Amino acid sequence: MTRRTDAISVFAPAKINLFLHVGDKRADGFHALESLVVFADVGDVLEFSPAETLKLTVAGPFADDLGAEGDNLVLRAARALAGRARCAATAEIKLTKNLPVASGIGGGSADAAAALRGLATLWQLNVARGELTALAATLGSDVPVCLESKPAWMEGRGERIAPAGPLPALAMVLVNPGVAVATADVFRALARRRGTGTVDHAARMKRPGDLIAFLKTTGNDLQAPARDLAPAIVEVLDELARMPGVELARMSGSGATCFALFEDTSSAEMAAIALSHSHPQWWVKATRTLN
Repeated sequence: MTRRTDAISVFAPAKINLFLHVGDKRADGFHALESLVVFADVGDVLEFSPAETLKLTVAGPFADDLGAEGDNLVLRAARALAGRARCAATAEIKLTKNLPVASGIGGGSADAAAALRGLATLWQLNVARGELTALAATLGSDVPVCLESKPAWMEGRGERIAPAGPLPALAMVLVNPGVAVATADVFRALARRRGTGTVDHAARMKRPGDLIAFLKTTGNDLQAPARDLAPAIVEVLDELARMPGVELARMSGSGATCFALFEDTSSAEMAAIALSHSHPQWWVKATRTLN
């Protein structure tokens, strides 16, 4: 978070589910989940300024995809925080939308979490972190983990979060084929699930090779149903798996964004260039994970 004399700027990084296991459906209608989450150095940017009303403007390459949303998660987060703090929900918010919408990398959730952080600072609120996390959980399952934007284990429906400790930085390529996949449809089509509680959270993962070896023992249970609903995901994963230097290719969240982990930054950057040329209609980004 950075502050200028007239505004507060907050980075909302992309959330990556390195693995995602699904358990039984809970009594509240949500599915039990288990995931290792990291964040990338690409994301949206939100800027907050004092104002007499609550106003949101959206710019950036994916701004048009939010044009039909009159009340998106950023505005809902602002009103929820103001209601909890019993203060006026007044601010001018500028969202630069760099991430694809509804793409499995937490764009909307990261934006909502950034709104909570930025507005708490703008309004000079003294809100305990636990209280802010509880408020985030009312906005969406991925919003709590995006508050910290640090490597974390996610369980429950996403509200149970534990630090994953320092993980090695990973060279990564993100690819979205421009296909929207509804999370609810993916869960409805889910036929096979690994269940939760079988992953060793104490596994040694200090080196990139250790982490990648661990990830190869896991998977994303939502990948198969998402592929059936959006065959473009199959093409993305096949293309990523063919890139020189690739160590692992997988879908994030409920899709359709996929990621590939590479042995070094140079290999990731070369892969991103190659994919951008061969598939100019895809959103392709070479990135590294934040720690």
